Amino acid sequence: MRIIPAIDIIDGKCVRLSKGDYNTVKMYNEKPLEVAKAFEASGIEYLHLVDLDGAKSKHIVNHKVLESIATNTSLKIDFGGGLKSDEDLKIAFDSGANQITGGSIAVKSPDTFKRWLHTYGSEKIILGADAANEKIAVSGWQEASEEKLIPFIQRYRDVGVSYVICTDISKDGMLAGPAFDLYEKIIETTTTATKGNALKLIASGGISAFDELPKLAALGCEGVIIGKAIYENRISLKQLENYISHAN
Repeated sequence: MRIIPAIDIIDGKCVRLSKGDYNTVKMYNEKPLEVAKAFEASGIEYLHLVDLDGAKSKHIVNHKVLESIATNTSLKIDFGGGLKSDEDLKIAFDSGANQITGGSIAVKSPDTFKRWLHTYGSEKIILGADAANEKIAVSGWQEASEEKLIPFIQRYRDVGVSYVICTDISKDGMLAGPAFDLYEKIIETTTTATKGNALKLIASGGISAFDELPKLAALGCEGVIIGKAIYENRISLKQLENYISHAN
C-alpha cells in the first residue's frame, strides 16, 4: 500500500481543515516546500497536493506551489482542487503534476472528465469521490449532490477509471479513524470489474494512528492519504519510513 502524505494549500501555506470547513483552517507551515522535502527525506515517494483556494474559486490558484515542489523534489505528485477546464489541466501538468484528481468536474461535467480520462489515460486522471452519508460532495465540499457514492464510482470504473480517492468527509481532519466499513463496501462492490479494470482505491480522511495502516492494506486499499495525523505528531515520519522500507 502506497503512503501518500497530504499538503493542503491556502494562500501558499500548508494548512488543514476539519470536515472540509474553511472556518476551521489551521496553518502548519508557511513553506510547503520544506514540508515536502521532509517527506522525501523519510523515503516517501508520493504527495497529495490540494489547492484549497482553487477548490473554492473553481479554477487553479496555487500552481506555483506545485511547480516549486515538483522542481525541487522527486516526489510523484497528484494535484487537485478547482480543476475545471482544459487550461487548468494543462497548467497542472506543465507545473509538474504526475496525476490530477477530478472530483466536482466528474459530477458537474462528466463529458469533460471522460474526455480527460481518454486523452491522458487512467494512470494520469484520478477520480475524486468525496462523500457525506454516501452522497458525493462537490466544490471543495461546500455543496452536496444527490449522486450516490458507490454507483458513481462504478459508473466511472466502467468507462476506464483506475484510481479513486475516497474521502468520508465526516472523518476528514477529525483524527478519529478512517471509514473502514465504507472502504470494505466499495472494494467488495467494485472488484468484480466488468471490463477487466481493477479499481485502485486510495483511502483518505480520519487517519489517526499508525496501526490503522496495516488494516487498510489488509482491506485491499492501494494507497492511503495521511494529513493531520502527521502534522499533529500522531504518526511520525520515522514510522512511515520503517513501514515503506519493510514493504520494499
